[in-house]
Amino acid sequence: MKKIALTDLLSIEEYEAQRPVIRKAIMEHKKNRRVKLGPNATLYFEDYMIMRYQILELMRAENITGNEELDQELQAYNPLIPDGSNLKATLMLEYPRVEERKERLSELIGIEASISIQIEGHPPVHPIANEDLPRSTEDKTSAVHFLRFELDKGMINSANTGSAWIIQSNHPHYQHSHKIEDQDIVQSLLRDFS
Repeated sequence: MKKIALTDLLSIEEYEAQRPVIRKAIMEHKKNRRVKLGPNATLYFEDYMIMRYQILELMRAENITGNEELDQELQAYNPLIPDGSNLKATLMLEYPRVEERKERLSELIGIEASISIQIEGHPPVHPIANEDLPRSTEDKTSAVHFLRFELDKGMINSANTGSAWIIQSNHPHYQHSHKIEDQDIVQSLLRDFS
């Protein structure tokens, strides 16, 4: 999948003029990039469009205009774009009440390694997690984890020919499974392999 280059970005002024249309398109696009896993976990699958939007929003919010600063943002965000043989996702653990969140995050240490994606007929794929920095301590895990799922050609071929997708967590304190039946989501994820 294509990575973001400086030439793919708009000036802040151009972005401001186009922002309502871009935001609407991104919100619609993100609907097909989000998979709930049980009541408190969601996987947000990243791609070029989403990362470009994130950079444009950051440029706008922080008034970033210099090429050196923008290059730093590209170095931070481009690794979150799939490479053609993988899916990249942000795992969010969502507990609205502060006390419950603290308690659950202390129980869910290691959850990032317990998540898997399985294409029917193939073994589950566990992610390479948090490549940028560790997000768990002895006492608790983070509410946000960055995951990279590497799929081999056989899995990708099966996914492209209609095999079912199952995402699951087998963490002792969070065991949930979700079969992706929404074909718009499947088709969106399949584009990550092209």
